[in-house]
Amino acid sequence: MKIIGITGGVGAGKTEVLEYLNNRYGATVCQTDQIAKKLQKKGGVCYDAIVQHFGRDVLDGKEELDREKLGGIVFADPVQRDILNRIVHPAVKEEVDRLIAQEKRKNTNLFLIESAILIEAQYGDICDEVWYIYVEDSARRNRLFYARGYDSKKIEEIIAAQLPKEQFLKNCDRVIDNNGVFAETMAQLDKIVKDL
Repeated sequence: MKIIGITGGVGAGKTEVLEYLNNRYGATVCQTDQIAKKLQKKGGVCYDAIVQHFGRDVLDGKEELDREKLGGIVFADPVQRDILNRIVHPAVKEEVDRLIAQEKRKNTNLFLIESAILIEAQYGDICDEVWYIYVEDSARRNRLFYARGYDSKKIEEIIAAQLPKEQFLKNCDRVIDNNGVFAETMAQLDKIVKDL
């Protein structure tokens, strides 16, 4: 089984790449953000530690984490972001390891781990290759503004909180250019999968 790490800045089109690889090649997709959301739900292994550190102000009316409020805190403050990552990421990694073992038993060919912080969380250690989905910052800003409805302040905070392009390039085995039409991206992915 090939384990591929997929990373890139917010708005780079990672989800579209994952969907294509899943539909075309039957790749199993593991998104660390989805796992983290599950582990942060009330009763999840990370919930109590988050509430203990950040206080009950980050909860909504149903006692669940208000991701908007928590995001507002951690994207604006690198120290708080680091604390949240130290609470959540060991538990996420444990779940990823469990999923990898499960997929190996199923004889899965291609297992994709997608994470915006794949490099910082050192997922590269368990991947055969790490792929960087690259899109110009201006295009990412447009996508976040028009597709997700984020305001300029939120977009700038999120982009500032992520690694610069040079760090991605230094730590990734391949770069997939997702600036053009998606058919061009598909052609790059087809060639890479064939090389594997």
